[in-house]
Amino acid sequence: MKTAFVTGATAGIGLATVRTLVGAGWRCVATGRRQDRLDALVAELGADKVHAACFDVRDTAALDAALADLPADFREIDLLVNNAGLAQGLSPAQSANLDDWQTMIDTNVTAMVVLTRKLLPGLIARKGAIIAIGSVAGSYIYPFGNVYAGSKAFVNHFTLALRADLHGTGVRVTSIEPGMVETEFTVVRTGSQQASDDLYRGTNPMTGQDIADTILWIATLPPHLNINRLELMPVNQDFAGFRVARDS
Repeated sequence: MKTAFVTGATAGIGLATVRTLVGAGWRCVATGRRQDRLDALVAELGADKVHAACFDVRDTAALDAALADLPADFREIDLLVNNAGLAQGLSPAQSANLDDWQTMIDTNVTAMVVLTRKLLPGLIARKGAIIAIGSVAGSYIYPFGNVYAGSKAFVNHFTLALRADLHGTGVRVTSIEPGMVETEFTVVRTGSQQASDDLYRGTNPMTGQDIADTILWIATLPPHLNINRLELMPVNQDFAGFRVARDS
């Protein structure tokens, strides 16, 4: 039985990924900040299939403790799913809150890099896989995206750089770059459920399950195949056009 390490597993893409992988016969280490949700996930899927590790990915000491406390059956990681991430503050750069920017950098960039480096030796030993949840925001810029878009560009390119560095090791590396996915992520990003509902009304966006199914497909491909990067959008979304500001 293979084991996956999934960050941000208490909602959205991460939660759907744990359920989907376990349904396909995997074990999962599920991480997140909300103990009650992790406990509910263990109760739902079974302690033999899910190990809950409650910590903030920005806390390196807590990460080290969580890795040290992994039960024997969950220690050999075959797949790392770098999913944890957030967007805070929808505002132009000139009026942005620096604390929001720092939180996004610490979560989306620094925490991902630290965890990946710590798990790399085991992933190489097991010829495992790394799947990162980037974003189309890392390729297509939009107003107020600023640091969030920059952090996702880092996720996309760091993951591709891993692919180059891990050449010859047998480790597969993939950057998944979704467009509109309706999850709790958007509630946090917009600051309200109503704003989230308004954003997605009539758009038929992707779901966390859509991305989880994609992760399972990639993770179960034959070992000689690697999906380098995969960009997904709902049919009702496409690339933004250029804009021109005209002087009055």
